[in-house]
Amino acid sequence: MAGTLRDILDAAARDVFPPPDGRTTVVPQASHRDAGVLSFTAHSVVFTDEDPRWVREAVRRTDCDALAATMNARFLTAFMERTGRRSESVDALLVGSPLPGEPSLALEEIKEPDHPRVVYARRRRDEVRAWAADGGVLVLGRGVAGRLEVSVEVDEGARQRGLGRRLVGAARQLAAEPVWAQIAPGNARSMRAFQAAGYLPVGAEALLLLP
Repeated sequence: MAGTLRDILDAAARDVFPPPDGRTTVVPQASHRDAGVLSFTAHSVVFTDEDPRWVREAVRRTDCDALAATMNARFLTAFMERTGRRSESVDALLVGSPLPGEPSLALEEIKEPDHPRVVYARRRRDEVRAWAADGGVLVLGRGVAGRLEVSVEVDEGARQRGLGRRLVGAARQLAAEPVWAQIAPGNARSMRAFQAAGYLPVGAEALLLLP
């Protein structure tokens, strides 16, 4: 399989995936900020500027099933030690295609650069924009390989009313391209909200962050 990291992500957004052959593909990072692992059905993609020979040897040393090796704790620990990076979690990776029309809820763009959600997002994304709704915040920005990523925050008092689903659905209407989401698998509320809004799971991702 050939192509850049962005090529692989663009294909996955169209439901075109690497071959399920149990192999690991190594591609260069798209930026200095982001390194990590993508896990698709029976195929992994490691995006790093490290020597691919080191990656393959580290995968071999996990001494586990090839289908699980790149998400194995031994490999991820070795990867972090090699690069001096850190990782927070292995996330489910979902994507939603753009939708026509206007959002069904009132959104006001947040212009304050010191808004807490904007500040947080700018640590991991470029071209960040944020909108406030009654009871929540929607954030869009360019993350891994320039893909458009979404995150939302719903106030405690506004939860279990469908606001999260409407916010992530609004992201698909604000975008003119696929919208990506990284979600901790244990966050059942968030997983259900994104899936109810039409986002589809494509794989898993372990993102290695700069210290």
